[in-house]
Amino acid sequence: MSTSQFAVYQLKKKPELRNLLFRTYEELAKDQIPVQIENYEQVYLGTMKPGETPEQIKKELGKKQPHNYKGHAVSTSDVLILNDKGVMTTYYVNKDTFIEISDFMKVTSSEGGGLTKDTVGYEIAGKDGTWEVIDYLLVEGKNYFLMEHEQYGKDVAYVVLDQKGNVLVDGTYNGFDDVVKQKILDSLYPPVQEQAEGYKPKLDNWQKYMENGEYLRSAEITEEANYNMIDGLKNNAAPKDKKNRPKESVLAKLNEKKEEIARRSGQKDMQQVMEEDIERKKR
Repeated sequence: MSTSQFAVYQLKKKPELRNLLFRTYEELAKDQIPVQIENYEQVYLGTMKPGETPEQIKKELGKKQPHNYKGHAVSTSDVLILNDKGVMTTYYVNKDTFIEISDFMKVTSSEGGGLTKDTVGYEIAGKDGTWEVIDYLLVEGKNYFLMEHEQYGKDVAYVVLDQKGNVLVDGTYNGFDDVVKQKILDSLYPPVQEQAEGYKPKLDNWQKYMENGEYLRSAEITEEANYNMIDGLKNNAAPKDKKNRPKESVLAKLNEKKEEIARRSGQKDMQQVMEEDIERKKR
């Protein structure tokens, strides 16, 4: 690996684990209590200089804790995991020393077996032969294992498993390269499909009605040109069948009505009566 990193693990804040806090490795061994990753949580993940020791790391963290450090100062019962250019070593923080432990990172796979940095003869579902761990990577407190085929070696593409034994990358010849790392990050944080700015899902009429609120609905109804358009926008255009009709004259319609009434009653139009009266006076 091109980047060396380290992680700090501390006991989870659970009542049943209080009796393990700040106890020395010798005390745990006397009571036959194993140091297991399921009792711990990662409180910090950072980069380290190649060849840096756990003593140096503890000293540096004691001087100034990084802003994203989530635990207490490194002390007895903590665990430090150092990944120095792909070589991973796990240390139990004792009172005055650091004790290397090998089984801390053991996890249960989906096949019911175990995966550690020393795992060999591992069977992957759907694949022939057996596989062995040749490298592993720690990302966001989770372990990812690079598996090599034991019978064909580098002639067969590597497979990357997550800490549950699931196949994360089915075929890579470059180990934990940038492409594989990106796939690991994508599995942790699936990309969210972005919607266009101002996008608003289409609503049915009843949804528009409920969304606009009582006051807005009342105001809109008083000015709406089309009552089936109660959608938060005032004065929507009238329905298409009325929109293009020519505007009719009210006065013309009134005159037509008067003429119709006159015809039905046998009376002459008022204008005709006035014209005849004028003619008589001229004579």
